[in-house]
Amino acid sequence: MVLKPNILSGESPEKNISPHPEVFRAVAKAFSNMGATLSYGDSPGFGNPKSNAQRGGFGKVADEEGVAWADFTNSRMMQFPEGKVIKKFSIAEGVAASDGIISISKLKTHALTRITGAIKNQFGCIPGARKAEFHSVMPTVSLFSQMLVDLNLLLKPRLFIMDGIIAMEGNGPRNGSGRKMNLLLLSTDPVALDTVVCRLINLDPKLVEPLVYGEQFGLGTMTDIDFVGDPVEDFIVPDFVVNRSSKKTTTGTSFLATSFLRRYFFFIDTFKSEIFTKCGRCVEVCPAQPKALSWSGEGKSKPPVYDYAKCIRCYCCQELCPFNAIYVKVPLLGKFIRS
Repeated sequence: MVLKPNILSGESPEKNISPHPEVFRAVAKAFSNMGATLSYGDSPGFGNPKSNAQRGGFGKVADEEGVAWADFTNSRMMQFPEGKVIKKFSIAEGVAASDGIISISKLKTHALTRITGAIKNQFGCIPGARKAEFHSVMPTVSLFSQMLVDLNLLLKPRLFIMDGIIAMEGNGPRNGSGRKMNLLLLSTDPVALDTVVCRLINLDPKLVEPLVYGEQFGLGTMTDIDFVGDPVEDFIVPDFVVNRSSKKTTTGTSFLATSFLRRYFFFIDTFKSEIFTKCGRCVEVCPAQPKALSWSGEGKSKPPVYDYAKCIRCYCCQELCPFNAIYVKVPLLGKFIRS
């Protein structure tokens, strides 16, 4: 059995980027006590998978609990003819060779899908740079969301666990702020779990496209949900900082119209120049071909420059920036149209 925590980057638990290692420990103990043979892993968007896990505190816990590292570097092609948009996936060997997945996610915001939770966590089962390919060939949130649902239907995790003890709001999934919610959520249905998250943070679940397609494709339900444990009403945080805009990514427009709309109406990435550190991570991880980010003629003395006609609005630069130097905003015309 593979325990699959969401290890976006190797950061200290206090940053609330990943499930807390002690939550990981509790899950490992519970399944070990039932006789399960466990391994664990994740493939982050940048860097060595095992090194990130070690730096995030998971390696120490895994060693103490006798949980082996699974291979999240090499991959195996798995056919999925039932897929709606993807008919095959390159899956981490450790996942492909396992007899089941326990998905351990973190309650966080996300620039592309509004929240990243139970459904999106399985994206880390695709090794390394191969994830960037999906952003490139599926440049809209609708296509990307459908791919996520196909991936979950292929992998069929046995249980979804979410650490919401201290969630992340605002500029997630890496650079947001901690928000105490005192929650652990468990379900065999990832659509139901993420729908409940939306209810807890005062977000219309119909705006979260992985949920819409998840129900449409038969992954789970947004409506027929049974609750056990503490009353949900006791944990609602109505002022949780998350994107509640009704604006969705559009498709089917001409290239010229798309370029114009992207530049002046849709959410865009912007540098906080006072935090800029010249690390170049944003340029390196940009999946657009050709890249939408490049250094200016003055070298690295100023932040990289966006070419919004090339930008596919995947927000990988914002997601993987290690210094909180990039944020997402609505252009002035976009604000005017929405008002």
